[in-house]
Amino acid sequence: MSNVYESDFYAWAMEQAELLRARRFDAADIDNIAEEIESMGRGEKRELVNRLAVLLLHLLKWQFQPGFRSPSWNSTIREQRIRLRSHLKDNPSLKSRLDEAYAEAYELAVVGAARETGMPDTAFPRAIPFRLEQAVDDAFWPE
Repeated sequence: MSNVYESDFYAWAMEQAELLRARRFDAADIDNIAEEIESMGRGEKRELVNRLAVLLLHLLKWQFQPGFRSPSWNSTIREQRIRLRSHLKDNPSLKSRLDEAYAEAYELAVVGAARETGMPDTAFPRAIPFRLEQAVDDAFWPE
């Protein structure tokens, strides 16, 4: 079974789904199925971090480069807030990981903001300058 798992993931996945539906658990590749399910969960957390990082990156640019504010930045901030709410609605258990994800996302946001603005990363605060509740609030725009 693992040979197909390594050589043709799609074929393996379809075979495993068929085995599970037929309740043929003894023939299923349980270890790899468990690994793939765990991987899916990690992917959902990565998506949360990525959404937060893009949001924070644009909030940092908004705050630290007010002369460059654009409708594009505004749209990106609004879009990420919507996508974040949707992702959390689809994965409510991720709410318990928000603080950890927010801290991880801020590190990524600083790197991205430095790259996009040309400012050194030391120009941005080491501590997150806005609370999570502010960052996701549609009415919040850092000044």
